[in-house]
Amino acid sequence: MNARVVPPRIQRLYCYWVGHSRGERNAIYLARMLAAHAAGHSVLSGRLGLDEHSFACLLRQYFPEAAMPGMAGQPAPAAEFPEREDLVQLLLNYRAGRSESETWLAGIVAAGCGGSEHLWYDLGLWSRQDLQALMAFNFPGLVRRNPMDMKWKKFLYRQLCETTGHTLCRSPSCVACSEYDECFGPE
Repeated sequence: MNARVVPPRIQRLYCYWVGHSRGERNAIYLARMLAAHAAGHSVLSGRLGLDEHSFACLLRQYFPEAAMPGMAGQPAPAAEFPEREDLVQLLLNYRAGRSESETWLAGIVAAGCGGSEHLWYDLGLWSRQDLQALMAFNFPGLVRRNPMDMKWKKFLYRQLCETTGHTLCRSPSCVACSEYDECFGPE
């Protein structure tokens, strides 16, 4: 799956989820994630990296009429990694404060960071622009801290390193770094 071609099966699943949504803004992104997962195009668990209770709350808020064939009973997310909770906390520090769903989305985005591809792809979104819009709506403070439009996974880890005192980057500034294109270049 790439930003230009979304397989028909994912499009149909997306239409199902959007058709059962309340039309809220985050429902679009969540519908894309759920559709991609169901089609095998996501690193997230069936519960999008959330525990069973949080996932059930998310579904009630965004997709109250949707049937959940076999997803809710899946085991806990396999995307556990040492820095996951630190990433969740980083995201929560910059949440918009509009809704409890920002807490769920922080967990989902952090779980997506456990994948090996671009964050938007690992989450099951359709493009980097989807991720940018999700971040701007739910975590606007982080978007303001990323004025050079660094790739999100790299940016989140850079922020994490700055807050914990670890060193991830070899260069004191992005402009002087030999890996500049890897962080800021095209997808």
